[in-house]
Amino acid sequence: MTQIQVPQSPSLLRGSLVVLKRKCGKKNCRCAEGLLHETPALSYSVDGATRIVSLPPGEVPTVKAALARYRRALERLDRTALSGIRALARRLQRQRRDRRKKR
Repeated sequence: MTQIQVPQSPSLLRGSLVVLKRKCGKKNCRCAEGLLHETPALSYSVDGATRIVSLPPGEVPTVKAALARYRRALERLDRTALSGIRALARRLQRQRRDRRKKR
Protein backbone atom coordinates (compact mmCIF):
# COMPACT_ATOMS: atom_id res chain seq x y z
CA MET A 1 0.00 0.00 0.00
CA THR A 2 1.42 3.38 -1.03
CA GLN A 3 1.27 6.24 1.45
CA ILE A 4 0.46 9.70 0.16
CA GLN A 5 2.52 12.39 1.78
CA VAL A 6 0.55 15.54 2.49
CA PRO A 7 2.69 18.70 2.60
CA GLN A 8 2.69 20.10 6.11
CA SER A 9 2.13 23.76 6.80
CA PRO A 10 4.73 25.38 9.05
CA SER A 11 3.36 26.14 12.49
CA LEU A 12 5.72 29.11 13.06
CA LEU A 13 7.73 31.26 10.67
CA ARG A 14 10.09 34.10 11.51
CA GLY A 15 10.58 36.88 8.99
CA SER A 16 8.55 39.22 6.83
CA LEU A 17 6.27 38.79 3.88
CA VAL A 18 7.61 40.96 1.04
CA VAL A 19 6.87 41.49 -2.65
CA LEU A 20 9.74 41.13 -5.10
CA LYS A 21 9.49 43.34 -8.19
CA ARG A 22 11.59 42.71 -11.29
CA LYS A 23 11.94 42.84 -15.04
CA CYS A 24 12.01 39.61 -17.00
CA GLY A 25 14.11 41.02 -19.85
CA LYS A 26 11.72 40.33 -22.73
CA LYS A 27 11.55 43.34 -25.03
CA ASN A 28 7.80 43.15 -25.65
CA CYS A 29 6.77 42.44 -22.05
CA ARG A 30 4.80 44.94 -19.99
CA CYS A 31 7.69 45.09 -17.51
CA ALA A 32 9.86 46.78 -20.15
CA GLU A 33 7.50 49.77 -19.86
CA GLY A 34 7.54 49.91 -16.08
CA LEU A 35 4.85 47.43 -14.96
CA LEU A 36 7.17 45.13 -13.08
CA HIS A 37 6.44 41.48 -12.32
CA GLU A 38 5.59 40.88 -8.65
CA THR A 39 6.26 37.75 -6.62
CA PRO A 40 5.40 37.26 -2.94
CA ALA A 41 8.32 36.08 -0.82
CA LEU A 42 9.35 35.33 2.75
CA SER A 43 12.38 37.35 3.85
CA TYR A 44 14.29 36.17 6.92
CA SER A 45 17.80 36.38 8.32
CA VAL A 46 20.22 33.66 9.40
CA ASP A 47 23.55 34.55 11.00
CA GLY A 48 23.21 38.15 9.83
CA ALA A 49 22.50 37.26 6.20
CA THR A 50 19.11 37.91 4.63
CA ARG A 51 17.52 34.98 2.85
CA ILE A 52 14.49 35.06 0.58
CA VAL A 53 12.10 32.27 -0.33
CA SER A 54 9.81 32.98 -3.30
CA LEU A 55 6.25 31.88 -2.69
CA PRO A 56 3.50 30.72 -5.00
CA PRO A 57 0.45 32.95 -4.46
CA GLY A 58 -1.46 30.05 -2.87
CA GLU A 59 1.08 29.86 -0.03
CA VAL A 60 0.69 33.49 1.06
CA PRO A 61 -2.23 32.91 3.48
CA THR A 62 -0.40 29.96 5.10
CA VAL A 63 2.79 32.01 5.51
CA LYS A 64 0.88 35.01 6.91
CA ALA A 65 -0.79 32.77 9.49
CA ALA A 66 2.54 31.17 10.52
CA LEU A 67 4.16 34.63 10.85
CA ALA A 68 1.26 35.79 13.04
CA ARG A 69 1.58 32.69 15.26
CA TYR A 70 5.31 33.40 15.66
CA ARG A 71 4.62 37.01 16.69
CA ARG A 72 2.02 35.89 19.24
CA ALA A 73 4.37 33.23 20.64
CA LEU A 74 7.17 35.80 20.91
CA GLU A 75 4.86 38.22 22.73
CA ARG A 76 3.88 35.46 25.19
CA LEU A 77 7.54 34.60 25.74
CA ASP A 78 8.38 38.27 26.39
CA ARG A 79 5.53 38.59 28.90
CA THR A 80 6.69 35.44 30.68
CA ALA A 81 10.29 36.68 30.79
CA LEU A 82 9.24 40.07 32.17
CA SER A 83 7.13 38.34 34.80
CA GLY A 84 10.20 36.31 35.79
CA ILE A 85 12.30 39.48 36.06
CA ARG A 86 9.70 41.12 38.29
CA ALA A 87 9.51 38.00 40.51
CA LEU A 88 13.31 37.91 40.79
CA ALA A 89 13.45 41.61 41.70
CA ARG A 90 10.77 41.14 44.41
CA ARG A 91 12.59 38.12 45.85
CA LEU A 92 15.92 39.96 45.96
CA GLN A 93 14.26 42.99 47.54
CA ARG A 94 12.75 40.76 50.28
CA GLN A 95 16.11 39.13 50.91
CA ARG A 96 17.81 42.51 51.26
CA ARG A 97 15.08 43.73 53.60
CA ASP A 98 15.36 40.55 55.72
CA ARG A 99 19.14 40.94 55.96
CA ARG A 100 18.75 44.54 57.14
CA LYS A 101 16.29 43.46 59.84
CA LYS A 102 18.75 40.88 61.20
CA ARG A 103 21.46 43.48 61.79
